[in-house]
Amino acid sequence: MKERVCLVSLGCPKNLVDSEVILGLVSREGYLLTTHPSEAEIIIVNTCAFIEDATKEAIETILSLTSYKKRGSCRLLVVSGCLPQRYGKILEKELPEVDLFVGTGDFQRLPQILKGKGKKTFLSKPSFLYDEKTPRLLSTPPSSAYLKIAEGCSNRCTFCTVPKIRGPYRSRKIRSILEEASRLAEQGVEELVLVAQDTTVYGKDLRDGTSLEKLLRGLLRVEGLRWIRLLYAYPRMDYFTDGLLELMAREKRICPYLDLPVQHIDNEILKRMGRRAKGEEIRSLLQRIRTFIPAISLRSSVIVGFPGEGEGQFKALLDFVEESRFDHLGAFKYSPEEGTPASRLRDPIPEAVKEERLRTLMKVQRKISFEKYRQMVGKKMEVLVEGPNDSGGLLRGRIQTQAPEIDGCVFLRGRARPGDWVEARITEALPYDLVGEIERSLP
Repeated sequence: MKERVCLVSLGCPKNLVDSEVILGLVSREGYLLTTHPSEAEIIIVNTCAFIEDATKEAIETILSLTSYKKRGSCRLLVVSGCLPQRYGKILEKELPEVDLFVGTGDFQRLPQILKGKGKKTFLSKPSFLYDEKTPRLLSTPPSSAYLKIAEGCSNRCTFCTVPKIRGPYRSRKIRSILEEASRLAEQGVEELVLVAQDTTVYGKDLRDGTSLEKLLRGLLRVEGLRWIRLLYAYPRMDYFTDGLLELMAREKRICPYLDLPVQHIDNEILKRMGRRAKGEEIRSLLQRIRTFIPAISLRSSVIVGFPGEGEGQFKALLDFVEESRFDHLGAFKYSPEEGTPASRLRDPIPEAVKEERLRTLMKVQRKISFEKYRQMVGKKMEVLVEGPNDSGGLLRGRIQTQAPEIDGCVFLRGRARPGDWVEARITEALPYDLVGEIERSLP
């Protein structure tokens, strides 16, 4: 009898793709899959450890699953991904309940590791890059999928652990990505969300003329794709060529949406962060993008309470958020991450000050978001229906300017099935969501 595997995936969409690859690999080896840990002989937790909160979530999840070794069928509890890659063999002592630790450099060997004996921790240098031949089982709604176009990061932001955890930036070949995209489209995927640590630097490491613009042109030839979305675009002016922006402006299937994690606007703080763009370049880039694509929806992320952030520097960030009027914004309190250069910086900001700054900034963003959504009331929008809402009897869907999981949704009145495309009239705006009436189905 084949053993059953339950996988719990934590963290970002890039990590979710790794989890889907793990599911594909173990399934190919004959393991049975279950979503119920109580039924599984093998439980795998694919972890994130990018920041302190993610590490805490990972440890709490692992500890909660150890109970299935006593009252369930579990014989192997496996921790994979970023947590073991970051903290190494110390976890053997800290989490003795775990049977195997498999880092980001070895997760592709999990089927073989599961059959081995003796060694407990596997921490090879990250170099794996999945391709179109790598088995992968989607865990997203059938109409939408993430596609990882590159792995790792070669930036050296002082607060970030990703280069250590994931290795240097390495792009997939265009041919490989297009073959996978075609296969996903054949499976019914109509929204393709491109992810990497930085999507805009895609191809530069290959030194053969490969670029994001060329990739997008190829993806536009894939039949069946309705929306192509870009996440994680580093805000460097030279990454956004005229050709790329003209293509995004012209092609309706490329969502008028960009995720630009600026992190801050003050030059001194940006320098301390190790960022490669100054405040004036960031402002110029936003203006340039909006000139090419006036209807663009911009998401960003910022960090408050970075070491040395004075009241004036926070005020500059607050003014920048008000001025820039991002459609979506994620804000985070700085947390010193062990082993990063920023963790050694002087002038730490008290936790209470960080909390207050975060509340102040998000109060401003809430108002901006609400005002932008109010402008949509009365308009008819194309909506991808994802399924029923958790409560209230409404359906849940998304428009082109809402990325899955992170940007809110449209609550829909009417009848439709998950995966349907509908035209809906927006009837109400909420601070981070919309409400609409389905008027007709779209082909």
